[in-house]
Order: sequence, then C-alpha cells, then structure tokens
Amino acid sequence: MMQEEPLLTQEAFRDSVATISKEGKRNFIYPKKPKGKLYNLRTVFSIFYLVVFFTLPFIKVNGEPLLMFNILERKFILFGMIFWPQDFFIFGIGMITFIVFVILFTVVYGRVFCGWACPQTIFMEMVFRKIEYLIDGDAQQQRNLQKMPWNGEKIRKRVFKFVVFFTISFIIANFFLAYLIGMDQLLGYISHPGGHIGTLISLLVFTSIFFFVYWWFREQACIVVCPYGRLQGVLLDKNSIVVAYDYKRGEPRGKMKKSSSTASAWENGNGAAADHAGLQPTAVAELSGQAQAKGDCIDCFACVKVCPTGIDIRNGTQLECVNCTACIDACDAIMTSVQKPTGLIRFASENSIKEGVALKLTKRIIAYTTVLFLLISLLVVLLVTRTDLDARLMRTAGMTYTSLPDGRISNLYNLKLANKTHRDISISLKLENTNGEIELISKAKPVVKKEDYMVLQFFVKMKREQLQGWKTPLQIGLYDSTGKIKTISAKFIGPEVYN
Repeated sequence: MMQEEPLLTQEAFRDSVATISKEGKRNFIYPKKPKGKLYNLRTVFSIFYLVVFFTLPFIKVNGEPLLMFNILERKFILFGMIFWPQDFFIFGIGMITFIVFVILFTVVYGRVFCGWACPQTIFMEMVFRKIEYLIDGDAQQQRNLQKMPWNGEKIRKRVFKFVVFFTISFIIANFFLAYLIGMDQLLGYISHPGGHIGTLISLLVFTSIFFFVYWWFREQACIVVCPYGRLQGVLLDKNSIVVAYDYKRGEPRGKMKKSSSTASAWENGNGAAADHAGLQPTAVAELSGQAQAKGDCIDCFACVKVCPTGIDIRNGTQLECVNCTACIDACDAIMTSVQKPTGLIRFASENSIKEGVALKLTKRIIAYTTVLFLLISLLVVLLVTRTDLDARLMRTAGMTYTSLPDGRISNLYNLKLANKTHRDISISLKLENTNGEIELISKAKPVVKKEDYMVLQFFVKMKREQLQGWKTPLQIGLYDSTGKIKTISAKFIGPEVYN
C-alpha cells in the first residue's frame, strides 16, 4: 500500500504558481522542446491555423473582405454577409450560442481548446517558442544563457531575438488591424503613413502589447489573465475528458534498476527518449530496483520538464494546465524506452481512470446540448430570414392628416432604408391592402446605394370612404427589379368616420 502523506503536503502544490517565485518575482519557465506524435499533429494544425489567419484578410466577396469587424464604423462582415447595428440582436444570439458552446465543450472535452486552437497558445508555442529554440537552444541552453554574463554571444542572441520577436509582433498587429478595417484600407495606410499618424501610433501600441506578452508575460496570460482556466473549476466534472495521469497504474512511483531489458533498450536507440527527459545513459543504469508493488511511473520528471506552465500533471487537473499534450508525448517516450505500455498520461476522465468506465452522458451534458441545439436553430433561422434591405416606416412626427381639395385625406411618411448588400437597389412602393395613391416627394426613382442608408419621404392619399376609423391599417409592398422584397405595415390617420 502507498503510504499516505499528510494532507497539507499532498496539497502543497496548490499554494504556489510555478511562474512566481517564493519572493513574489517572475519565475521564467524553460520547457524542453516537445517531441512526439501529438506535438507533430499540433504543429500541422497550427500551420493550417496560421495559413488561414494570414490569408483571410486578402479574400474578398463582391469586393468586400470575407471577414471584417469594424467596431468604429459599426460595420461587420461575416463570410460576405454585412451586418449593421439593426442586426445586433443576431450577434447577441450568436454570442449566447458561443458561450453555451464553450460551456458544453469544456464539460465534455476540458480545456483542449486552449492547447490546440487558442491564438495565444498557437503563437506562443508554435511560433515564438520555436524561434526561441532556434536562437537560444533547448531548455538547459536557455538557462545557461540566462546565467551567462553580458558578453558578445549573449548580446548578439538577445538583440537578434528582440528584433525577430518585435518584427513578428508588428506583423501580427497589422493583420489584426486588417480584420478591423480591411486589408485594402490597411495597405493604403502603409503606403501613406504620414497621413495616418494616429493609426500608426495605435499599431505600435498593439505591437508593443503583443511583444510584451510573447517576450516576458508568456504563459501568465493563460494563468493570470484568461478567465477560461478558472471556469474549469465550475465546468469540469468527473466525466470530463482532460489530460490526466493514470495514478492507478503509476502509483506508487519508484525507480527501476538496470536490467538487461533497459540496457538493451538503450543500446537499441530508445535511450534518446530518456535523454529527452533529461536522463543520461548512466542515470538510467543507476535507477533503483522496481519491486512488484511499484507502479509504472519511474519519477523521471519528463512530464514536468516539457510543461510550458511548469506544473506536475501527476498532481491532478490544475487551472494552469492548457491541455497542450506535451506531457503525453514525453511520458510515452519514456515508457517506450523502459519497455512499458504507453498511455500513463493520456486524454481521460477521472471516472475512466478510477473505475475503468467509459465517458457517460450526464444530465448536465444533455441539458447543455439541448439548449445549444435550440440556440443554433434560432440563429440559423434569423440568418436565413434576414432581408437584404432593412426598412423602418414611421409617420412624420408632429403632423396629422391633411384634407385635400378633392376630398381625399393625406398622410406624410418617412421610410428609412438600409441596404445590407454589395449592390445598389432601385425600389418602388405599392399599396397592397387598399386602393389609394403613393406620391413620392422626390421625383427621381429612389435608389439605395450599396452598404448605405436612405430616408425616403412620401404621401399616402386615400378617399374618406376607404377609412376604417381614425386609424386605418396599411400594407405597403417594397419591390426591386427582381420582385417583392418585403411588406411593411403602417397606420393611416384620418377623421373619425360616423355611420
């Protein structure tokens, strides 16, 4: 039986964060460069992610960006569809749907988004960290460089890394700006920087923020700033799939002695995996004996050395864990080198490890799924039924009806139109539920310019005998060259009718 440790000792890791020293100062993490199948898969996914990120601003639909989020001008384009302030309720539904999706996804799959799809992790681990490995070397070389006095080599490497990091941060800031204002406008700013000093200053500010995050702040953005890690505490349950250590199989931890199997494994080339964990051939040879009661964990700390947030996954799920799977690759390499089954650290749920049961659909997961399905259905309906021309009809404020010389009654209306398309729309109006006349104040045929607003004023004239009281409902059809666009309703004010 494993000897029970005092509770305070077992939970001591929760009292500190690896990125902060006992003195409260910044403690830099120097993770070893990961290797393995999952890391290679993440690299492929990250390449695809980065290609998409740097390509989308150049893609246009009908002369407009495929994606644009122009907050200042309140103009949003999603996959070629223009959204205006009138469509903000659709964004609201979409945001609620996204939040519920995050909750549902976390309940089932844990924090896998953070390790595989979060921009912070993608840029930090798959761009800046890889460059750092090329310039400064692996973990131990980075530590040595940090301790090295300021000589020619250190100054050269630090200056070169500073220039590279700042340049990439500047490029990222430019592309984020392209998602806000469009690539064409950004290129215009670049070609005439003198006329856009304010934009240039803003760009340099954002570049400095990105540089600060990837040069110094790093994993603390996930640990200190991002609220998603803290949400895990209330979202995860015992059936959530997370990166987990199989304590049933691994405990009690113990070293293993040199044996013919481990010696031959080293000679056959598997020793490279142990070297990846920071173990030399002599260290493997000196591992103490593995008794029958010992678990599979040989306490080599390979999983800790590759962790970008500096945690020990063997302590259980922690808010610092971003599910990057580096520890899985490191542990699998060690298990292979000592001829043990892989999967000591793997994607699993607490119940699957504790009881050997598969993932179960809980009531919470079913409830979240149902709500998510309903919200997505509502969002799809709103998008499908969304019209290209938004119309808002109101009687002109401060005016009542007018009695005309021919006995008819006249009302003046204001029609506000918003063209959400990439083309001009020529419109005409027609009364649909009664006989009457629509007279435009402007004699020119009304044309709503693409992505623009227009206010159209017109009179509606009706005979007294057509009135249904002092308020008569009207149905007015809006037509363009292709046919009817929509029907709008209004009230026609007239004198009281006495029978």
